[in-house]
Amino acid sequence: MQLQLISIVLILHCMEYTNCQHHGSKHLPNKQGSGVSCQGGCQTCSVMLPTDTCKPKLFIHLERDGMRQIGVCLASCPNGFYGTRSPDRNDCIKCGSECDSCFNRNFCLRCRAGSYLHKGKCMESCPDGLVSSDTMKECVPACPADCESCQNSDTCTRCAPGHFLLHGQCHHVCPDEFEPNDSMECIPTVHCEVSEWNEWGPCSRSGKTCGFKWGEETRTRTVLQNPSPMGSPCPATSEKRECLVKRRRCKPKGQRRGEKKKRFNLQEKENGEARRERKREREKETIDREDSESRNKTEHRPRRDQSRDAGTV
Repeated sequence: MQLQLISIVLILHCMEYTNCQHHGSKHLPNKQGSGVSCQGGCQTCSVMLPTDTCKPKLFIHLERDGMRQIGVCLASCPNGFYGTRSPDRNDCIKCGSECDSCFNRNFCLRCRAGSYLHKGKCMESCPDGLVSSDTMKECVPACPADCESCQNSDTCTRCAPGHFLLHGQCHHVCPDEFEPNDSMECIPTVHCEVSEWNEWGPCSRSGKTCGFKWGEETRTRTVLQNPSPMGSPCPATSEKRECLVKRRRCKPKGQRRGEKKKRFNLQEKENGEARRERKREREKETIDREDSESRNKTEHRPRRDQSRDAGTV
């Protein structure tokens, strides 16, 4: 009898030592008042079940360790379990066998392989009007012809190659006033829009508005809406026409006016000096000519006197 009691005590001691090594974090009294090591997040624990209750807001999750079940405190329940809360404790409850994750026991969120989700239930085959989607693991609406995916039996969300989507329907060619885009959808065709013409500009020629008789005047308008690839192109945004200008001399501007005036004054000065020089030369020539004539007269007079004297003798 004593040997049996000693054996039981040794077994309990070994179990307590194992729990302390595996889950030990702090020493708390259990419900019976004996001291055991509890894992983090535990509020109370026992020798046979390391966690009895968890701290508020944490869920207790039972894990099997050989022949034992170990309670673990978690912030959220793992896949295949859903959480329930009560004033005493929060538990992780296992989902149904066909559910991989669930909201509660009667509503699945994801099914295991081989089943398809439909309205919270996992089914091996989908109801009439629905088809199974291996990528989504759900029962989805049977798509119309030429649809690759759809929202329901009447509305496509993506068309098969070579087709274009418009208002939930697939078309071989986009209807009039529509054109395909890079996403294989039919979008409205956009035509170019321009504003009204502005007023005609001034009549000019080579950037000048004077010094000529015929010139050109220009008016412009702006593009309000650029066209889509298949839309009507934009017309010309500027045009010119010939115009008649009252002919007048251009007035020099800025430095050019001053330079021209300076050149004019310099030329006038040079011309004045040249005129005065020519006048002096003419006056000198006149004086020289008069002097020459005066000398000639003086020389001829004695000769005539001598001739008269000789005739008298």
